[in-house]
Amino acid sequence: METNGINKIHGLEGDGDLQFLLTGGDLLKVRSSSWKKTRYFKLQDDCKTLWYESQRTFFKSNPAFSIEDISAVRPGRHSEGLQKYTEEQVGPRCFSIIFKGRRKNLDLIASSEEEARRWVVGLEKVITSTKGLDRQLKTEHWIFNCMRKADKNVDDKLTQKELKDLLLFMNMEVEDDYAEILFKQCDASKSGYLSGAEIERFYELLTQRPEIDVIYSEYARTTGLMSAADLQQFLVQEQREEATLADAHAIIDKYEPDEKVKEKKLLSKDGFLIYLNHPESVVLSPTHATLYQDMSQPLSHYFISSSHNTYLLEDQLKGPSSTEAYIRALLLGCRCVELDCWDGSDGEPVIYHGYTLTSKILFKDAIQAIHEYAFKTSEYPVILSLENHCSVEQQQVMAQHMSSILGPALLTQPLGHTMPTCFPSPEDLKRRFIIKGKRLNKLEAAFSPEAAADNADYDAVSEDSEEEEEEEEEERKKKRLKLAKELSDMVVYCKSVHFNGFADARDNLSFYEMSSFKEGKALELAEESANGYIHHNVDKLSRIYPAGSRTDSSNYNPVPFWNAGCQIVALNFQTRCADMSLNQGRFLVNGRSGYVLKPSYLRDAASEFDPITLTRGPWLKHKNLHIMVISGQQLPKVKAKKTSIVDPVVRVEVQGVPADVAVKETACIDNNGFNPAWNESFTFDVHVPELALVRFVVEDYDSASDNEFVGQYTLPFSSLQMGYRHVPLLDQNGDLLPSSGLFVHIMVVDA
Repeated sequence: METNGINKIHGLEGDGDLQFLLTGGDLLKVRSSSWKKTRYFKLQDDCKTLWYESQRTFFKSNPAFSIEDISAVRPGRHSEGLQKYTEEQVGPRCFSIIFKGRRKNLDLIASSEEEARRWVVGLEKVITSTKGLDRQLKTEHWIFNCMRKADKNVDDKLTQKELKDLLLFMNMEVEDDYAEILFKQCDASKSGYLSGAEIERFYELLTQRPEIDVIYSEYARTTGLMSAADLQQFLVQEQREEATLADAHAIIDKYEPDEKVKEKKLLSKDGFLIYLNHPESVVLSPTHATLYQDMSQPLSHYFISSSHNTYLLEDQLKGPSSTEAYIRALLLGCRCVELDCWDGSDGEPVIYHGYTLTSKILFKDAIQAIHEYAFKTSEYPVILSLENHCSVEQQQVMAQHMSSILGPALLTQPLGHTMPTCFPSPEDLKRRFIIKGKRLNKLEAAFSPEAAADNADYDAVSEDSEEEEEEEEEERKKKRLKLAKELSDMVVYCKSVHFNGFADARDNLSFYEMSSFKEGKALELAEESANGYIHHNVDKLSRIYPAGSRTDSSNYNPVPFWNAGCQIVALNFQTRCADMSLNQGRFLVNGRSGYVLKPSYLRDAASEFDPITLTRGPWLKHKNLHIMVISGQQLPKVKAKKTSIVDPVVRVEVQGVPADVAVKETACIDNNGFNPAWNESFTFDVHVPELALVRFVVEDYDSASDNEFVGQYTLPFSSLQMGYRHVPLLDQNGDLLPSSGLFVHIMVVDA
């Protein structure tokens, strides 16, 4: 595998911006006001690694990072570091490289505006091209990189010792005898090393997929190849797709790499594997990956992707607050963000976790970041949940900043010319911002000149905080907050009120008056009064938030609250964990819009559904889910040590109503993260499929302590594709592991 073939894989051969990156150049790296140093940056020939140094001496010890580690490249002086440590005039020459996970941004200044533009455009091209590679090409890239690491003397040859190292890099431990056999099989020249075609032969042996061979041979009935009729039969019988002969022909045209085979309208084994690796063939239904749901129903009829303490990057005692945290949440499709607002110096309100050592950010900077990134992933409305601890004067400043920065996108009065009786829809509210907070009066006052005329510039309301929701009436009366009219008037569809029970809410609250519930209180209601909670959530919004005792910003399981129809189930997006993976799985579908339509029985005011008791009704659609975990591909190491090899075990979970919750686990495969094979089958009983999530988890087995996380993938039960499917894997941060995955067989039948 030669380096010059990699550019062709990207489809960027001859591209001027790519050549610019491959040549490289000096950039000023900014860490603080006193630490600004010139570094020479260069894209390596593999087009997968960006590498830099202090002088042009090209030592191997120079730092480097993978293109796949980059989350985004942002032009301009927008990062907190650049705003803090540079002058405004250098803005056009600035750009930032944002990394996945918790790695710090790389803030850079180019020598000219044009040079900064070329770096940004070039990097974006390479990132987009890398993302566009199918799994097979990503596997080639991955193996190629492992070969580069193993080839110690960089002579494009592999000795037997280097081959053993290569297998270790690839997370595969083999006996010396087997490594020797493999080496001799490929060393046709008997030279004692592998080069050229011998390395290609070694690559072919490594990437054999015997499980795919078995499936292919069963259907390849036309001179050892698949005809369109053979492929159609496979799609109908195995994949349970309503495929026509024309569909089969289209697949052959699209995926068959051998032109001579394609001319005969046949599909080779390579073409079959490329098709199975393509996004449209993986476990997630391609229809459900797009915006496929009705978006014209009232806002209360949707689950809404929601964040708690959005401003934090880490824990809520001493962790940093950052505008970057808002950007990350919004780019993940979050549609409800929280702003904890306090009086700051110089008359400027700040955001931080009050009475703790968390750092502070300016309110206006957070609003600017929200305005810039709110609608890049989803066009549907963003709710700004204000926890307001500010003086009247600084509340007025808050209102002024939101009005000037968000402009006409900020909703300051109900849609239409008459008092509404229910929420507008996400479709009605596209690209709009909705404020959630305290309001001095009823919304009806907006349509009553007399009532509006009586309003003072401010008045006292109960303090706007999560803690206030838990306090007794007498305590709340003592802790009064003066609320500025300017801020109050911006609260339209999400007026915060205290919860005094379902009967009181039904009789005395308007649809736009909503309550926040600490997880413990909400869980009690979801378990003991689930049907009442469901009725409440048909026409009113409920927000759930983590207990204050979670000072480490840990999360709770969101599923019981979705089962009770709660819409705004706020999680700590900064803490990646099993609970956040469930949230990511719930909102993986519907175009990642951050809005998922609740099942009909959670939108019906007369619904008799109860997730705990499961009485008979349209929600009961008992299914048997059969999953065979067949194999894994290129599972990553969990320890950096070269000799560390994964012992993978796969856990399959169903989360949903209590009757459906189940966990099954495979045996452990010793010392093989490269191509482990399990061939183990599991069956799950699923009674309420519309609320169920299926989670695939891969762990590194450890007999002496807890298993270590390798990767996971979660999706709604109703979005599963049947048949033989690849399951992508996400890392702890929720980012795709480029060449890793599972191969499974899925069947759903009526019970």
